[in-house]
Amino acid sequence: MGCITTYTRKKFDPLHPQAADFDIRDIAHALAFTCRGNGHVKRFFSVGQHCVTCAKEAIARGYSDRVVLACLLHDASEAYMSDVPRPFKEVLPEYVKAEEKLIDLVYLTFLGSTLSDEEQKLVKKVDDDLLYYDMKELLDVTLDGIAPYINICLDYSERRFEEVEREYLDIYKRYKME
Repeated sequence: MGCITTYTRKKFDPLHPQAADFDIRDIAHALAFTCRGNGHVKRFFSVGQHCVTCAKEAIARGYSDRVVLACLLHDASEAYMSDVPRPFKEVLPEYVKAEEKLIDLVYLTFLGSTLSDEEQKLVKKVDDDLLYYDMKELLDVTLDGIAPYINICLDYSERRFEEVEREYLDIYKRYKME
């Protein structure tokens, strides 16, 4: 497979990623331009906005800086591989393996190691809790169960790509691992 050219003009091979090829600016930029739900939403809401919201919720829950950053980065693979809806992933085991390899390398690159089982659970909980509200607000679909408690005010307004990208980068700079 060939490489993609990123926003910062790097050549990136999603199936053979190298840590040195990641650039947080590429991730922030691409996710700000990527629509949540493969575009099947009432209005544009980016994956970048979702990741920023996840990070803000993790902050509000008092999670560690590392978990906040993991929440911000949890969909970073979509900057390089796009996304595949969950039902379709079930029949694409090679895609799932490549995605897992890519996100593990993202965490290793930006956090210094992959996530522990406990950290993975915290990130997934934030992501799933916000999915409940994403489905309700963006698709008029109410998922089964009780609405999860959210600590922040959710904002589904359409935002300029540049604003989302800047906020993503600001959160990254504040919480990045030294």
